[in-house]
Amino acid sequence: MSSENLDLTLMIWRQESSQSVGSFEEFKVSVSPDASILEMLDELNNRLEKEGKNPVAFESDCREGICGTCGLVINGHPHGKIPNIATCQLHMRNFEDGETLYIEPFRAKAFPVLKDLIVERDGMDKILQAGGYISISTGGVPDANEMLISKETSSLAMDAAECIGCGACVAACKNASAMLFVGAKVSQYALLPQGQPERYRRVQSMVAVMDEMGFGSCTNTYACEAECPKGISITNIARMNRDFIVAKFKSQDEDS
Repeated sequence: MSSENLDLTLMIWRQESSQSVGSFEEFKVSVSPDASILEMLDELNNRLEKEGKNPVAFESDCREGICGTCGLVINGHPHGKIPNIATCQLHMRNFEDGETLYIEPFRAKAFPVLKDLIVERDGMDKILQAGGYISISTGGVPDANEMLISKETSSLAMDAAECIGCGACVAACKNASAMLFVGAKVSQYALLPQGQPERYRRVQSMVAVMDEMGFGSCTNTYACEAECPKGISITNIARMNRDFIVAKFKSQDEDS
C-alpha cells in the first residue's frame, strides 16, 4: 500500500447550536491512508486551533467500535460506506485521492443537533430506562448448567445484545424509526429465562417511550439492518411486534 498522503476535500456540517441554522463548510486536507477518519478530524482540529479558528465539534470515546458515540453520516451512509463497522473503525484508505467527503451528524427529529457533528441521543437512553432492565431479584450466580438454554437461543440473545445503541438505524431510516434498536433490546431479554417475568410489561413500556420521544414508525425498508455497524437482524423487530401484540391481549384479559 502506498504511504503517500491522500488529498481530500471535506464538506463538514457546522452548526453553532440546536437553535441556529447550520451549513456545510469546506476544508482541504492531506492525510495518511492509514489514519482513521477520527484521527483525520483530530489533525484538522489541531490545524484550526493553530489558526485561531473554532475546531469541529464531534463525539468519540472508545474508538474501538464498542460505544457508538462516534456516529457520523459520511457521504450519505451512517458510519460510512464500509459495512459492519463504526465510524471510528473507518480508515482513509477506503477513499480515493481527490475525493470529496460530506460529513454530517445523524439526522432525526429525536436527535437534535447540539453543535456541529454532535447530536442529543438521550432519547435512546430513556427507552432503555423504561424497561431495559430486570427489577426482580435474580439471586446469586447459578451453576453453569443449572439453567438449560439452547445454543440457538443463547446465540440469538447474544446477537441482539451486540447492539451498541449508536442510532445508525435511526439515521438510516426514512422515518427515523428506532424499531431495530428497541427490537434488539427487547429481544436480548425476551429470549432468556431471566427476562420472562417482565417480558410483556417491558415491551409496552419501551414502545410507549419510543413514541413519546418522537421516533418514527417502521415501513420495512431494511435500511436499518443494512447500515447497522453490528449487523443486527430485523427479525428482532418481528419478535418485538409479536410480543407487543401478545402484551395487548394480556392487558385486555387482565382488565376484563
